[in-house]
Amino acid sequence: GSYLLTEERVAFLNSVGRGDVTEQLRLIYSVDQGKTWKKSVVDESYFVNRFRKVDFLDDQFGYIITTGEKIVAQEVVFVYITTDGGQSWKPATDEQLFTRLIAEGGFINTETGFLSMSGINPSEPELMVTHNTGKTWQQAIIEVPEEYREIFVEAEKPFREDDHLAVLVNQGPNGDYKGAKVKGKFISTDQGVTWRFSMEVENDVY
Repeated sequence: GSYLLTEERVAFLNSVGRGDVTEQLRLIYSVDQGKTWKKSVVDESYFVNRFRKVDFLDDQFGYIITTGEKIVAQEVVFVYITTDGGQSWKPATDEQLFTRLIAEGGFINTETGFLSMSGINPSEPELMVTHNTGKTWQQAIIEVPEEYREIFVEAEKPFREDDHLAVLVNQGPNGDYKGAKVKGKFISTDQGVTWRFSMEVENDVY
């Protein structure tokens, strides 16, 4: 997820060492299929990261999710937002975000976003949701049926489907239910605050 390749935009996240424990985090991008390139600084003093993701929902709104300061099974999550097509970036919040490892994340519109928390051996899905472009977050409620407890344990990025939201919850790194070839599909009708089980789906369906 550290790069984006579409017909409208090409973008690459990279970082440059500064001689200490921090780096300069930058986005190099093109909006004319590579004819010309621009560079924007996302963070002047950024800790070396494990997870990087960049995406744009339209020609103006985009987001970057990264993690840093990893110690064993903990790391700090950073979310940056642009509203001018990538020319400038700002942190979504002044608060330090979560210190759990994350598996995935992203926004589905300019206000609603998700972060899927994980770990070395997850036992249940933990999904955080924001409805104010990342300023504050709350934990979503995923109602996992008893027969799927400790089977479907790691949420992926939710997506819009018809008149509701849907999310796939996979089996994590150690799953072996049905050969680890299925995921649980959950749906939400309240913008991702609560989720109820819908069905099992094969890994390659979505």
